[in-house]
Amino acid sequence: MIFRFLGYYFMNRMKDIRMKKMRKKQVQSLSCLFAMALVCMMMPSRLRAQAQDSVHVDLQKAIEIALSETPTMRIADRTVQIKQEYKKEQIAALFPDVSIAANYNRTLLKQQMSMDMGGQTMNIKVGRDNTYSVGANLSLPLIAPALWSNLKLSSMDIELAQEAARSSKLELVNQVKQAYYLYLLAKQSYEVLLKSYANIEASNQLVTNSYNQGLVSEFEKLRSDVTLQNQRPAVSSAAKSVRLADMRLKVLLGMNIDEPVIFDGKLDDYEESVLNATMPSEQDIQLAQNSALRQLDLGIQELEQSKKIITGASLPMLALAGAFQYSGMGDDGQAFNNYPYSYLALSLQVPIISWVSTSYKLKQSDLNIQNMRDQRLDAERNLLIGVQSYLNDMQQAIEDIAADRETMMQAQKAYDIAKKQYEVGMNTWLDLNTAELTLTSTQLTYCQSIFNYLTAKANLDATLGVE
Repeated sequence: MIFRFLGYYFMNRMKDIRMKKMRKKQVQSLSCLFAMALVCMMMPSRLRAQAQDSVHVDLQKAIEIALSETPTMRIADRTVQIKQEYKKEQIAALFPDVSIAANYNRTLLKQQMSMDMGGQTMNIKVGRDNTYSVGANLSLPLIAPALWSNLKLSSMDIELAQEAARSSKLELVNQVKQAYYLYLLAKQSYEVLLKSYANIEASNQLVTNSYNQGLVSEFEKLRSDVTLQNQRPAVSSAAKSVRLADMRLKVLLGMNIDEPVIFDGKLDDYEESVLNATMPSEQDIQLAQNSALRQLDLGIQELEQSKKIITGASLPMLALAGAFQYSGMGDDGQAFNNYPYSYLALSLQVPIISWVSTSYKLKQSDLNIQNMRDQRLDAERNLLIGVQSYLNDMQQAIEDIAADRETMMQAQKAYDIAKKQYEVGMNTWLDLNTAELTLTSTQLTYCQSIFNYLTAKANLDATLGVE
């Protein structure tokens, strides 16, 4: 009887100690909640002020900002303007060239001439002390094949510069899309890991409560504590990834990394559009708008035009020239004798020997054209392979999204069941932790599948030249 009494006494004593510990933890928890409530009461005004200062930017707005603020686009636009000004310079060569010239000479020592006059030598000084001339010169090309061909080449240069600017625009839009989708992936992955951390924390609290009641072993509590501690670095790493993705996107948009910008959107927002998307067939895939191929085509046209310039340089050239001059001369203290002078002439230049070197230049141009055509053929084949790869990635992503969504719903249901069973003691903590890890993995895989489709679609649009 005494031992039984002592046993009951110690058991009751231990229960009292555990109850005191639980009350103490409850008081601490209430204190923390009260402190958090005070902080939340003090923060709304500050959060509202930050929200008012922050600018919300979606994907379309981000593309517009990048196209207007990025130095790459400004450089491309200036390059087009340079080509346009050069064409105007070439056109100006077709107009008459008029120039005015003036000249004045002061004779320091006159030239002497010796003449034999009846057996006597006579020295005569030639010239005047002062000589001047004023006149206007005129030149106008009438037939200039090389100049006309060069003018057409300048027009092609403008088209090539415009296509290069279009290529820069397509590449920039693709980069903005990729960076924006990467930011959404990082943000949603961070949210998934935060939710996973909250679930593990709740599970750890259940294990701790069960351990305090003597329902689970210390080993199981230690495993739960270690799992909770191991989850914190993953959450911290995900937060850093969000920050880096945010900074990279801001730099790409031409913003300062500290600007208060909120990028809106979630990967979930694209789920319905992805699942309802219609995959283009291989017959519908056209590379006519691909910027790289268009630039190669323009390069071939420029080489063919260069052949015409080479040929034109060996053709006859006809030019009109004219001048009107007014000159005068006289000695110091005497009246000047004035003489007007003018002429109008046609100048014809016919190359003869230059055709020998011209033939070699034409052969070189033909070889360059053949090389560029082969480059275009090789580029087109590689682009077709890339397009097919993007289509396969998109199709695979659509199938993965449909399967991942179903798997994610099942994993969520399995986790809820495992949590309820653990609360009533029907399964172990290991079962609960496995269900939670499975749920987190399926959610991250689901986000990755949407990201894979969006990035493949952006690359496909850039390759096909879709603006």
